[in-house]
Amino acid sequence: MSRTRQATALSLRPWRIVAIAVALAALYCGTVRAETIAVDDQVAIRNSDVDCPGRGMTMKTVEAKFGAPQERHEAVGQPPISRWDYPTFSVFFEHEYVIHSVVNAGS
Repeated sequence: MSRTRQATALSLRPWRIVAIAVALAALYCGTVRAETIAVDDQVAIRNSDVDCPGRGMTMKTVEAKFGAPQERHEAVGQPPISRWDYPTFSVFFEHEYVIHSVVNAGS
């Protein structure tokens, strides 16, 4: 192997290690679902069993898994943020990726 190829191969290795580490961490980390509840100016967090889209899912994946939303709100702002409403939760997108899911009250 030439020195140029060797140098290139060695310089790419740290990125590969980082990519593998990130992928393994994503697989290892479980998802935590919770609801934030405000009562009499007190805030509490309650675990939720409502199945919601996870951060980073695409619009296409969300629709394939959960079906068509009851309502689609147009994107606003920069970056464009849009919202889809389902019976038990709302999901917020930046461009086409989920950034947050919120369980509706009473769900």
